[in-house]
Amino acid sequence: MRILYSHRIQSRDGQSVHVEELVAALREAGHDVLVVGPSFYAAAGFGGESRLVPLLRRVLPGWLGELAELAYNGPAYRRLAAAARTFRPELIYERYNLYYLAGAVLARRLGLPFHLEVNAPLAEERSRFGGLRLKPLARWAERFVWRAADRVYAVTGVLRDMIAREGVARERIAVIPNAIVPARFGPRAAPDPRGRVVLGFIGFVRPWHGLDRVIASLAEPASAALDLVVVGDGPARAELEAQAAALGLGARVRFAGLAPREDVPGLLAGFDIALQPSAVAYASPLKLFEYMAAGCAIVAPDQPNLREILEHERTALLFDPGDPAAMAHAIGRLAADASLRARLGAAARAEIAARTYTWRGNAERVVAMAEEDRARRRAHGTHGLPRRVPVQ
Repeated sequence: MRILYSHRIQSRDGQSVHVEELVAALREAGHDVLVVGPSFYAAAGFGGESRLVPLLRRVLPGWLGELAELAYNGPAYRRLAAAARTFRPELIYERYNLYYLAGAVLARRLGLPFHLEVNAPLAEERSRFGGLRLKPLARWAERFVWRAADRVYAVTGVLRDMIAREGVARERIAVIPNAIVPARFGPRAAPDPRGRVVLGFIGFVRPWHGLDRVIASLAEPASAALDLVVVGDGPARAELEAQAAALGLGARVRFAGLAPREDVPGLLAGFDIALQPSAVAYASPLKLFEYMAAGCAIVAPDQPNLREILEHERTALLFDPGDPAAMAHAIGRLAADASLRARLGAAARAEIAARTYTWRGNAERVVAMAEEDRARRRAHGTHGLPRRVPVQ
């Protein structure tokens, strides 16, 4: 199948991992995939981001910056249309981004199936965290793209329900969580002969991740045998480093910085306890699948989207996010029980295969649904699935 993959990602981070892993899996399965996105993306290394977009957001009034995002559809559409003329795709697959309409419009004009991957309800997210100014326009743009898609791939059931409430027919929404390439993850490192236990976190380091609570707990006498490794970078790193230094934990808290993707399995192999201190309510955190594939004992909040992936006492210890002491209690329990760590880690690793949390499995699901859509179009000359449902 010839697949035109459309996106508007401006940074090389967790988003780019999802794009590149799915594209690689599709190509390995024998499909021809052409990726079309911002010119910056193709040239940047991991961790890089466009300087133009942050600059525009700083210098332009918020409402004007959002109109600029909408105007970007002009050149984006021309680039996509030019690619489609020579590539002749059978499917347009797009990673959803707010105000990005080009793929939906082109698919409609060409009469092609349009599949949309949604990782977050960005109009709501940016309204809460990013100071969205043109809220009615943003909500319209989001609903337009969601409803235009023949298939919408939500990363969690929680997100699926949010999308359905915006009028998208539930039968057009499939839940496809994040995934991993299990073969990249080897055996775990040998236990520390000194009896020390390594806590680990990987990802973009934001204030809401709750790593400050983890560092504060390390200063307690009961945590004297615990160390922390933070792999990644982000706006909260400097403050966390200062906190660790102020508590006299400089030798026990290591900030490894941004790591190349190929180094991640080796780093995770050294984590005795892998941390997800907090999570957005609708997200499918990529780090969880990495922790699972590495056979780590996982500590994570007990909330619906994470319970779709993890099971308390079997593949992880889930703590009550409303209890300030609950995470530290779960960490302490695992730190004191090596057999429990081993049991949870082994079960988590086995769950990857049992539930096919692999990029290859995700690629197979996408292609199977694309083939269904193509067959339905040939048989009926229509999309065959209702475009929307009434919004109550």
